[in-house]
Amino acid sequence: MKVAYVFSTSGHTADYKLGQMILPQLKENNHGAEVVGMFFFDDNTYCLHQGSPIGERLATVAREKNILLMMCDRCALSRGLAKGEPGNCTPTGTVEGVQVGCFPDLYAALAGNPLDHIITI
Repeated sequence: MKVAYVFSTSGHTADYKLGQMILPQLKENNHGAEVVGMFFFDDNTYCLHQGSPIGERLATVAREKNILLMMCDRCALSRGLAKGEPGNCTPTGTVEGVQVGCFPDLYAALAGNPLDHIITI
């Protein structure tokens, strides 16, 4: 089964649920599903900041397992994690491999690796 996660809950949801639950399972190969993508909203984008312990661990696992890491363009711009304009921006100061975009960009990025479920946290 292939899944993608959307981290949308206000606050630093990714810090705990991703850092303490999902990431360790992915690293130990016992998550139970193949994760093909993760999309980050609001303050959850901060975990992808360069130097973030969770972000650095996640970037390593994402590279090894071919997991898409993407931030909402407007969320990233307002937090200084992207430069440009909504719809046309690039990540800055993030861990390796992060993309930035909106839902159409997410859909396009995942189109080549169809998934079974999107899980919103």
